[in-house]
Amino acid sequence: MSHGFDRVTGAPFASRSEVIAAHGMAATSQPLATQVAVDILKAGGSAVDAAIAANATLGLMEPTGCGIGGDLFAIVWDANKRELAGLNASGRSPRSLSLDYFKAQRLERVPACGPLSVSVPGAVDGWFELHGRFGRLPMTEILAPAMAYANSGFPVSERIARDWEENVQFFTRHADFPGFRETFMPDGKAPAKGDIFRNPRLAETYAKIAEGGRDAFYKGDTARIIDAYMTDHGGFLRYDDLAQHRSAWVAPVSTNYRGYVVLELPPNGQGIAVLQMLNILEGFDLSALGYGTAEYAHTFIETKKVVYEDLARFYADPDFYAVPVAGLVSKDYAKERRQLLDKKKAATTCPAGELVPEHGDTIYLTVADSDGNMVSLIQSNYAGMGSGMTPGELGFMLQNRGELFSLDPLHANVYEPGKRPFHTIIPAFVMKDGKPWLSFGVMGGSMQPQGHVQILVNMIDFGMNLQEAGDAARIRHVGSSQVTGETMADGGSVYLESGYSGDVRDTLQKMGHRVASDRIDYGGYQAILWNAEQGVYYGASESRKDGHAAGY
Repeated sequence: MSHGFDRVTGAPFASRSEVIAAHGMAATSQPLATQVAVDILKAGGSAVDAAIAANATLGLMEPTGCGIGGDLFAIVWDANKRELAGLNASGRSPRSLSLDYFKAQRLERVPACGPLSVSVPGAVDGWFELHGRFGRLPMTEILAPAMAYANSGFPVSERIARDWEENVQFFTRHADFPGFRETFMPDGKAPAKGDIFRNPRLAETYAKIAEGGRDAFYKGDTARIIDAYMTDHGGFLRYDDLAQHRSAWVAPVSTNYRGYVVLELPPNGQGIAVLQMLNILEGFDLSALGYGTAEYAHTFIETKKVVYEDLARFYADPDFYAVPVAGLVSKDYAKERRQLLDKKKAATTCPAGELVPEHGDTIYLTVADSDGNMVSLIQSNYAGMGSGMTPGELGFMLQNRGELFSLDPLHANVYEPGKRPFHTIIPAFVMKDGKPWLSFGVMGGSMQPQGHVQILVNMIDFGMNLQEAGDAARIRHVGSSQVTGETMADGGSVYLESGYSGDVRDTLQKMGHRVASDRIDYGGYQAILWNAEQGVYYGASESRKDGHAAGY
């Protein structure tokens, strides 16, 4: 019997129903990785055990967005202690590289790839920090599925195959360093959709980590191989940089948005931009404006512009710059910044706030277990596969996160030895009535805060369910800089995903927005919601990628 709906759920935006399960849930950007996570949960592993297993699997299966050459951030809900823990597992710049070197080379910015863009990879230390506090199974069992797939092979999925081909085209032209072709181009080309890909080099590296712990990576042969490779190819990352690396446990920062406590990690990441945007948007009746209207889109875009000026000015490594976090996320500051928004006209310029100092490709995953523990984890090599530097026989590429440093000596995010660069990758978590409610993320460079806000507004203001909120057409505003935070040039450009009507596009243009039509990334979403009343998990995954949510 037909009800006139164009979706099986009756929801206008949902590509499919939510996944619902009582015992555990996992949502990742690759179906096989999700299955690995669920298998670990069924074997008695914790949410963190399953997240590490999935991350290791994605490092093999989705090297276009992540890997152990990159960094990691996580927020964990500890059901036993009933508290949240935040982990910053980002690496620092080489201590032997100085700002003077860049100036002597007459560089205006850190190159997008090659040896100068490499910082210490923090992901492996992040795994062991998380495992030390929240793990149950031995690391040998956790990494076993990824090692098995690396040795025997797996079929490459469609979206990842497309991204892989784009990376191969880029690196073979611009950063064709030894190790890349041997690792990522079997038969001299990128694997196509459905091709079986193997990476026995990565399997061996995982085996060393599983048996020898984090020191096998940061103080053993792996560190020595990275040192020798970087030395041979003009890099500055050294054994001592790796040996001295440590992750940092940090307290998440929060704001209350219409009764929901939204939590993000503090800088050097961009997570608090989400809180700033929500604080400003709270002053508008978004439900009355309505989803998909020009009025809502304009309000969202103008809010983003205001907040990203602060992002570009203030967000940096707090060990080197006193980021005024409390001021930036305060309701009073949001009220002040809200006055900059013109309801009828697009801004072409916008100042950063006056406060006293106190692009990318990524994977996001979330896992929840039968005891109520939940983990929100994001991991990345930054842009594409990373720097192009693929050391020896290790089977992975080093990240190019150093590209996000500024070379302006007056900038908060200026390059300094031993400093953590500005980071785009941000996990998120939401509490409701003192209970965990939502673990989610939206990967995709500067899209991430914009994506987080749109997911929350879709659910809280527009009443969408977990899957609808991710499937609904998105907005992305792009400023003039993709490096140390976006600032505007003549108002920047607005991208509207298909689903926004031509009338909305015309109205925004009349308001002064430059509405672009070329292709852009709208991010990748994964989420798990805990329904305390029903005692079940709801899972959702990104329809724009190869994503998959599953539970048991």
